[in-house]
Amino acid sequence: MKSTTDLTELYRGLSESEARALFLRNGPNELPHSESRSMLSILLDVLKEPMLALLLGGCTIYFLVGSGTDALILLVFVAFSILITLIQESRTEQVLEALRDLSSPRALVIRDGTHRRIPGREVVVGDIVVLAEGDRVPADVSLVEARDLLTDESLLTGESVPVRKRPRTVAAAALDQRPGGDDLTTAFSGSLVVRGAGLGEAIATGPRTEIGKIGESLRRLRQEPPRLQIQTGRLIRIFAGIAAFCSLTVILVYGFYHGQWMEGILAGIVLGMTLIPQELPIVLTVFTAMGAWRISHVRVLTRRAAMIETLGAATILCTDKTGTLTENRMSIAALRLWQGEELRVERNTTEALPGAFATLAQNGILASAAIPFDPMEKAFHDLTPRLPKGEAFRFVKEYGLRPDLLAMSNVWQASDGTCLVAAKGAPEAVAALCHLSAADVERVKTAVDEMGRQGMRVLGVAHAHSAIANLPDSQRDFDFSFLGLVGLLDPLRPGVPAAVAQCRSAGIRVVMITGDYPATARAIAAEAGIDANSVLTGTELDAISDTDLADRIDGVGIFARILPQQKLRLVEAFKRRGEIVAMTGDGVNDAPSLKAAHIGIAMGGRGTDVAREASSIVLLDDDFTSIVSAIRLGRRIYDNLRKAMGFIIAVHVPIAGLALLPLLFGLPILFGPIHIAFLEMVIDPVCTLVFEAEKDEEDLMRRPARNPKAPLFSRSLLIWSTLQGLATLLITGMTLFGAWSAGMPDDEIRALVFATLVLCLIALILVNRSFSPSLRLAVARKNLALGLVLGLVGTILMTVNALPVLRGLFHFGPLHGHDLAMVLVSTTVLWIGLEGGKKLLGQRLSA
Repeated sequence: MKSTTDLTELYRGLSESEARALFLRNGPNELPHSESRSMLSILLDVLKEPMLALLLGGCTIYFLVGSGTDALILLVFVAFSILITLIQESRTEQVLEALRDLSSPRALVIRDGTHRRIPGREVVVGDIVVLAEGDRVPADVSLVEARDLLTDESLLTGESVPVRKRPRTVAAAALDQRPGGDDLTTAFSGSLVVRGAGLGEAIATGPRTEIGKIGESLRRLRQEPPRLQIQTGRLIRIFAGIAAFCSLTVILVYGFYHGQWMEGILAGIVLGMTLIPQELPIVLTVFTAMGAWRISHVRVLTRRAAMIETLGAATILCTDKTGTLTENRMSIAALRLWQGEELRVERNTTEALPGAFATLAQNGILASAAIPFDPMEKAFHDLTPRLPKGEAFRFVKEYGLRPDLLAMSNVWQASDGTCLVAAKGAPEAVAALCHLSAADVERVKTAVDEMGRQGMRVLGVAHAHSAIANLPDSQRDFDFSFLGLVGLLDPLRPGVPAAVAQCRSAGIRVVMITGDYPATARAIAAEAGIDANSVLTGTELDAISDTDLADRIDGVGIFARILPQQKLRLVEAFKRRGEIVAMTGDGVNDAPSLKAAHIGIAMGGRGTDVAREASSIVLLDDDFTSIVSAIRLGRRIYDNLRKAMGFIIAVHVPIAGLALLPLLFGLPILFGPIHIAFLEMVIDPVCTLVFEAEKDEEDLMRRPARNPKAPLFSRSLLIWSTLQGLATLLITGMTLFGAWSAGMPDDEIRALVFATLVLCLIALILVNRSFSPSLRLAVARKNLALGLVLGLVGTILMTVNALPVLRGLFHFGPLHGHDLAMVLVSTTVLWIGLEGGKKLLGQRLSA
């Protein structure tokens, strides 16, 4: 790096040859490319998933039995599932690309004594960077000059209020500083200059910057696979193992004991098809895809569809304050006159401010930039429509903020030639400008403390009069009069308190994690309805070991003055407690914690590309209340998924039983592949379309969040599904043995048992539509998909039995009137009996 002891040499900057050598040695000013996976490697990983392996196995079976149509249908599901997964996986690779784009703006540097505009990626350590209002800082720079310089570091700290910068002495070494707080001598890469100008020496580029360190931690994080995916995969492997064992046993028994190898293979394939719940992966794919579509209707984008279910299981919601609970823009909340009178400023109104308050606001505007970048100055200008039309002024001179005097003044000339001097700044600085007595200063301090406890950022305002010919060199030399105090707030978003209350009723604990001061955090939390009794600061957090932290955070509602790496530590601590963590955020600083959380929720409007890419879910309208809608949908999807999978288990019991009974008792084989394919035509649309479209359970948002360690199937639900299947097998088995004992022909037995099974499956659909016992709900609850599926199934079943050609294809005999009456009675008994059985299990079904 070039020596900084020679001021003239420093201002000449690097030479082009020096810059080129540094660029070659240190690399570009951007984050290194992650170890991204190729599309081929992603595809191979996808194909290893047990769900897809099961689908491909089902395709192979269908091809082996010669049912090409069914095989092609399964292949479509395979291709669709692979495509969706490839898209989702490849999008996660865009996280670092978005971070590189953000951290590499164009930059104005001094090289060889001349100003040059270069791509941000070409900035090297030692470059002299010129900063002006509106610029994005291209690297971490140590400031040599800072003229009224304010930067917005919200991308790094999460706080909307810009921070003041001061220059280091030219000969001083660059200090190792962290973002956050006023009067630092370092401007950080990715931050925005909102006021003033400066000159800085680049001291860190690329991954060595503060924003780069966040990117590095983000790159090292590995997201956990969704719990639902893990549980479903385990369930599929269990059933696949059982199916393989039973099928192999049937083949060996037929081959060795009966010498009928071909019949044994056919019987083994049919039995395997009945035992393997190949609907499970299809159901999971369709439910998550449809869930993503449904959730988009409430302005929520699901980047990883499987996370919808996880959101419904969230037990902790970690929310940032700025831009998440609040609107990320300052507004004036209160005007307080020197005499002590206070006016609460209503938002979204043009009602004129009364006399002295209008004067206070007018001087605050005159003390601000005419075209403001600073959020607080924008808040002052928002009051312009509420002020009376006054005299036009001409801008004359500005006295900027200084480290030793945190106030600024603007001089304006009136038409009569006199000058109005408007000042604003830290209350103690404005009090010093007004030369207040010790008693009056204490009075100001008391008022500031009172407003600060309400979460306000407080500024003092004063004014003076002067002749244009006698403008002093320092604003200290004006004879200022103290006008009063102005309280500013980053207002709470509408609807946040109601959303927090709904989260609480659903058993979800909401905690605030913010970089702001405890007093401000308490005020916002209390307004939002978040527990504000216990606060843990970043300093206190550093003093707690990881082992003790998991215990210490229990019951804490606010985490204040938190740094980005501490947010990540808190998320990990909650996870160690066994919580399912949802984390909201919008800045670059939030990206690691968004990715580490079980569910990362990014703000789409004000959020950065990095936050969106690192998250699982994006709120397109930045509305905190959309989180509640997403939670409700997540719970509904999980409920319906359990209903569908319970139905799948239930229907496979009688189908497998009817495939085994003829083998055990020497009866004619009832079902071949075509019958199983027909049953799949009933089961697949029911599982995917009908159950997916079911409405919410009445107690959906009154239940506590489910145990995150609970399996997809609770013991009670698994027992209930098995009992449904056994009851159905009992009804169909009795029909089979009754018809066989009566001497009915084989084709008529097959037709009768098949019709009984199909109608029993319809009864199981009605039973599983709701966890609560209700014959009325089972029939009356609207579900268009159910009506269409049942109508189609009934039409096909009647057509098959009515047309001799189709009966011959299915090897069915004709059904008689008394046969159909027996089928309807048996089915009705099954339905009513199972609805009554729900009362025995009660609430345990939905647990």
